[in-house]
Amino acid sequence: MIVSLTGVAHGGYAVGRHDGKVYFVSGGIPGETVEVEITRESKRFSFARVLDVRDASPDRVAHVWPEAEEFGVGGADLGHVEIGAQRRWKGHVISDALERIGGGAVLEEVRGAVGTIQVQAFSDGTGGTRTRASFVVDDERRLAMRRAGTHETVAVSQMPLALQEIDALNLFSGAWSGQLEPGGTVKAVLPSDGVPVLHTDDGVWLAPAVPAPSFVAESVLCAAGEYHFRLDAGGFWQTHVEAPATLLDAVIEGASLRGNERVLELYAGAGLFTLPLAQRAGYVTAIEGTRRAHEDARENVRTRNVTLRKSSVTPRALEGEWDVVVLDPPREGAGLTVTRALAGSGARRIVYVACDPVAMARDLAALIGDYAVESFAALDLFEHTHHVECVAVLARR
Repeated sequence: MIVSLTGVAHGGYAVGRHDGKVYFVSGGIPGETVEVEITRESKRFSFARVLDVRDASPDRVAHVWPEAEEFGVGGADLGHVEIGAQRRWKGHVISDALERIGGGAVLEEVRGAVGTIQVQAFSDGTGGTRTRASFVVDDERRLAMRRAGTHETVAVSQMPLALQEIDALNLFSGAWSGQLEPGGTVKAVLPSDGVPVLHTDDGVWLAPAVPAPSFVAESVLCAAGEYHFRLDAGGFWQTHVEAPATLLDAVIEGASLRGNERVLELYAGAGLFTLPLAQRAGYVTAIEGTRRAHEDARENVRTRNVTLRKSSVTPRALEGEWDVVVLDPPREGAGLTVTRALAGSGARRIVYVACDPVAMARDLAALIGDYAVESFAALDLFEHTHHVECVAVLARR
């Protein structure tokens, strides 16, 4: 069918209507008229993808990763959109989420603090920025990705979103097929202090059949200082090359520590924020539920004024007296049970780092009765995708 696209929605979809029904369309841009095919249907709305563009937007460009566009694999759902328009798109999605999910009051708070939300750029969009790239192994032992919203795998021959140095691994030459198992997962890793390695289900490798240490080293140089980390090669680390330094500076500035505060850090990961916080606070309690990340943090944070706890983040885990709370939850956010406990914690400040604006809007709605939004930053650390990082700083009313 032919659909005219008029808006955007979270998830990288352009929105259109046909015969009174709403369609969430991948591969489109507002202002376009497109031919689509339905990929998933319900009574109230349906999902579709673009087959042909009848009337193109001036924001349409050649896709940054043609394979992703052709086969519908995840990882570059806004790759057909000019980079500046991508950031305007994300700014609109953030504002819409804060208004719709936050009930309007959250958006009003944010606009009162920063005015119109502007998504901050960290590249011109023409080159790779990622230090990590993950794949699945298909039945022919090739590196592949899944079609968006399915379990179907599609072999790929390039990863243009990654930094060029990862090409040294020759991922798509077929050289790795002898040690890859169908259905397995692999991650190409480019640490800041070292050469690229491939993490597989069976180990870590410099090249086919050439083993590498199981840990990688990362350095972060930012306004807050210079820090060094060791972490499991397959463990979580911020993907964008600029993300660790950018987020660390944002958290330290937002926490506004004077030297004697009691800080609670939730979802602490490998300790990116923990040590810098401890250097500026009286005491830090850092909670992380993932065994691998907790063990990395134990290696990276060895100061007397830090307690590292391996625990799920629950209201009970928040018990205590805190001056500042820093949290960087996974994509689903902290959740209302945790954020309601935070609202009653009495902390002077809360610094909330989020990679999903919808989850953040829900969580902020539970906090703004007790906290005012002091600052809000939207950071484009996931170019060519619908994802965007946000940092909100809240001060107790």
